[in-house]
This record gives sequence, structure tokens and C-alpha cells, in this order.
Amino acid sequence: MSRHWKIALTAGTAALSLTGCGPQYSTQATQQVQTQQLQQAHQGHLAAGSAATVTTTGQLRTYYIAADELRWDYAPDGTNDITGEPFTPEEEVFTKQGPNRVGHKYWKALYRGYTDASFTQRIARPTTCAATAKVCDDTLGMLGPVIRAAVGDSIKVVYKNNTTRPTSIHPHGVFYQKNGEGAPYDDGTSGAAKADDAVPPGATFTYNWQVPDRAGPGPMDGSSVLWMYHSHTDEVADTNAGLIGPMVITARGKADPATGTPLDVDREIFSYYTVENENVSPYLDRNLQDLAGPPHVIAPGDEDAFTESNLMHSINGYVYGNGPVPTVRRGERVRWYTFTLGTEVDLHSPHWHGNTVTTNGMRSDMLQLLPGMMMVSDMVPDNPGTWLLHCHVNDHIVAGMQMRYRVT
Repeated sequence: MSRHWKIALTAGTAALSLTGCGPQYSTQATQQVQTQQLQQAHQGHLAAGSAATVTTTGQLRTYYIAADELRWDYAPDGTNDITGEPFTPEEEVFTKQGPNRVGHKYWKALYRGYTDASFTQRIARPTTCAATAKVCDDTLGMLGPVIRAAVGDSIKVVYKNNTTRPTSIHPHGVFYQKNGEGAPYDDGTSGAAKADDAVPPGATFTYNWQVPDRAGPGPMDGSSVLWMYHSHTDEVADTNAGLIGPMVITARGKADPATGTPLDVDREIFSYYTVENENVSPYLDRNLQDLAGPPHVIAPGDEDAFTESNLMHSINGYVYGNGPVPTVRRGERVRWYTFTLGTEVDLHSPHWHGNTVTTNGMRSDMLQLLPGMMMVSDMVPDNPGTWLLHCHVNDHIVAGMQMRYRVT
């Protein structure tokens, strides 16, 4: 990845910016970043009359993210990579394409990173990384790009909606004004302050968020915490369409200035456990017509079976171990970021075979996740091999919520 440093000197300050593929950063010796009044509906600034402000002294980290309509494959290898065998009839309930069955390929809306505000060059997703790579987002799958910042920073997200319906970006954890919340409801605002709630198809909106201390690690946390961002225009439909991504906030002074990654971590891995319900996705009809076999009309008596076939029990958008296998080295400091959304069926218990983790100071080889939970776990692997990582809920195991990781 190539980056170019640009230095601009002004009276009394020196500004430094990093440009290239991915996020862009800027910093000043004593930068004072304050929210300003809204001037245009799609510029993402503070609405007139709002009094709340946050002063930051860190970097401005800029991301270019679009919502793109893509055909996603939950099982690109076409087989059960956990067993090394073809799909069984029970597994084909979720994976086999046929008459009125979509199979494992679906139209979805996914967040994707771009190099700049022209949104002409999408940032390529790695599927493997060198063992020594500090930043390696090779297992994100359907997730949006990782937004990284440190306490004291400001985040700017230039967002383009390339889909056919209104969408947004709603962040968790960071400090945002009403005009940067990305969620429509009766909150007493109107006019330009509503522009963030539902970005129209083809439109671009700029979100500005701050990262105060309360967005960073708490007393029981390590050097970084996990938040998420997702579309909230129609939250249930949008998230089941795939509009979700991770955000990591690192403690002040503990992040690499260039990458935003925690200095005391060698490898970060993200895993999103969810029963992706394609039945409530806005692309259900398109998937039935374009990707299922004829007659493309659900017959009476087939509704329940059709609905079941569209419940994709996935990790990062993959089933039955079809996603990339993250590789770590023995003795490395590995940080796992694990989260979920969904319904009452999204009660997950991720379990690592072969190694253990510590979460909030407690050692285990399992986690407990409820919808909306975001967890951070640290591992120092000591047991080489290829190991299973799966949800321990029985129905979820059978339906494919499994992956592998490798220790060398």
C-alpha cells in the first residue's frame, strides 16, 4: 500500500496529512476541532441552535465509504469446509439453489471503502496477509471497512449511497450531534438536521464524529474497544441487507499514529455472528426472481420451508467454514473483536478450540453474546494447528455458524 505525506506550514502550526488507499489522517500540533453550524443539508455539520461541542486534540481520520449493491456468496467453495465433504441434505436446506430456493448467493447492500471522494476506485479486500502484517483485515467478509481512531481524534466519513433505497450510517459509542446520528425518529429536529437520517440513492453525505474519553476503553478494558456502525434508516431491513461494519477506538497515546491500531497488539481479527435473515432483506423479491429457480412464486404450504432456507447462520457472511482462515503465530498478541445483531435467535456462544482468551480479565475459551453486544478478547496462542471456532448453540452448529483459525 503506497502512501504520500503532504506537509503544509501555516502561521504557528504545522499540519501533516497522509493520503493514499484507505483512510486519510491529518494532525496539528495543537489542533482544536469543534463542531460547526450546519450550512448545507448534506455536509454533516451541526444544526443551528445546538450548543453541545467537543474539543479534540488528535488526528482527523477521514474515511470514504459507500453502500454498494453486490451479489454475495455465503459459501463460495460450494462445499462444507469444516467437514471437507459435500453438503449433506440437511445442510442443503441453506445452501442448495433450486426451484424457489435462492441457495447461497444473495443480492445484498454492503459497505465498501474507497480511496477518495470521487468513489471511482474501491479499496481491494485482502483474503490473505503476510504473517508479519501489522494491519490485516483479511477476514472481514461482508462487513464494512474497519473505522479506526484513538481517544482525542475526530472521524470524518464521506458516505455515498450507491443503492436503490435510502440508507445511512449510525455509529455506536462515539460522540455525534443530532445531524450525524443517522437514525430517523421524532427527536425534535427538522430540516437540514434530518439529512443524515436517510441519504437518498445516489447522494453523498459527510458524517463528523468526535472521540472523547467516554468512547475509549474503560477501567476493565484493554488498550482498545470495539464499536459498530450500521444503517438505521430501516434498521431491521438494512442490517439484514448487510449494512454493518466494525469500529475500533484505542486509548489515548496507545495507537499507531499512521494506522490507528493499538501498539500492544500484533494481530486484530473481527468476527460477526448473526443469523442473517434474508426474508426481511429489501432484496428478497429480487433474490427470488434473479437467483432462485423457477417458478419464482412461493406455493401455499411452502412458506415455512422457504423462510427457513433464507436464514443464513453466518460468521462475517460465511457458512460452513467457507470464509478466509485467519493465521496467527504462536506467542503473538492477538485481539479478537466479536459482535452480533439480530433477534432472539441471535444468542451466540463463540468457542475457540485449542487456545484460550481473556475477556474483561476473565479467562475462558468461550464468549456469551446477545444481540447488539460487542466484545474484545485477547489471545496469546500457544498451541499450533488449524482450530475450530464456532457458535456452541446446537442449531447454529448444524446450520453452519462455524469457521477455522490457524496457529503457526
